[in-house]
Amino acid sequence: MTLELDPERQEQAKRYARLQRRLMLVDLAFGALYLLAWLFSGWSEALRDALQSRFDNEWLIVAAYGLVFGGLYALLNLPLSYYEGFVLPHRFGLSHQSLMGWIGDQIKTALVGGVLGLFLLEVIYLILRNAPHTWWLWAAGVLLLFNVILANLAPVLLFPIFYKFEPLDEQHAELKSRLMQLAEQANTRVRGVYSFDMSRRTSAANAALAGLGNTRRIILGDTLIREFTTEEIETVLAHELAHHVHRDIPWGIAIETVITLAGLYLASLGLDWGITYFGFAGEADVAALPLLGLTLGAFGLITMPLLNAYSRWRERRADEYALQITGNGAAFASAFTRLANQNLADADPPAWEEFLLYSHPALSKRIALAQSYRR
Repeated sequence: MTLELDPERQEQAKRYARLQRRLMLVDLAFGALYLLAWLFSGWSEALRDALQSRFDNEWLIVAAYGLVFGGLYALLNLPLSYYEGFVLPHRFGLSHQSLMGWIGDQIKTALVGGVLGLFLLEVIYLILRNAPHTWWLWAAGVLLLFNVILANLAPVLLFPIFYKFEPLDEQHAELKSRLMQLAEQANTRVRGVYSFDMSRRTSAANAALAGLGNTRRIILGDTLIREFTTEEIETVLAHELAHHVHRDIPWGIAIETVITLAGLYLASLGLDWGITYFGFAGEADVAALPLLGLTLGAFGLITMPLLNAYSRWRERRADEYALQITGNGAAFASAFTRLANQNLADADPPAWEEFLLYSHPALSKRIALAQSYRR
């Protein structure tokens, strides 16, 4: 029997997607207003002056400014985060996480994000102090190195903070064998197949090929293992392996680096303008951080549709590879139909939404591609 999209679930998915779009706009507007308020109210200069009167050390001034600036934003944005991350998923049956569990995840995210964010902030301001005219070039190089290291270490250092990972047990020996054979067929070396406990938080399903080099591994949500057939999981993983075969990860890092370089160069022009307009002491003046955020944020919004278009092209190529290597269009179509039903994903979004916001082709197109596939 052919698995089909559930009309009732799709109606719910469209309502959920509309609410998420509105929340995204609210979040963007709030972030922009927050940055503008700090720039034009004088709060930024006042905080800098207060910190300079207390500390003699530039490192401490940058760290304290970042903690106050970022901490206040997180506190003011907490009601929106709570509604978007806890209330809405529960309302649509996607989450069954307890409130205390959600709070625990927010604390972990704040600690991990805070440590990594402060580290990057300190490095960027170190570069600004020592190379005020070419800082954007050096900062792009640092971000490239940081992203590569993070991609390599995330499966072994960051992911386990939030999820429990276990090697696939003997009960799923056949699935593990087939996935390892698939990886070998794609000439991809992996360190094993692991399951992680998605079901503690959500009913949604997911899988990935995570890590680089020695940390690369196949990770499967326990919801995926429980709800999907072996053939369906095989096609999902074949798609992920395609990104390695096509070298999508290094290409993606390279393109993001070029985009980041352009954004940082524009930010440097914005800082030069801000020194004159707002009277900042120089490029390394921490009071100019909100202006830096506004420039990079605006550039990110402008380039997002272009990056998404590039990503959709690579994802379609990965789908085609998965169909070729497995020769199982029926299982591929079934897997993505099941994902749409289970994850409450809008399979047929408006064209403008797909163009602006989607990094993957719409699920209806991916399912149609699989259904029309002939070996």
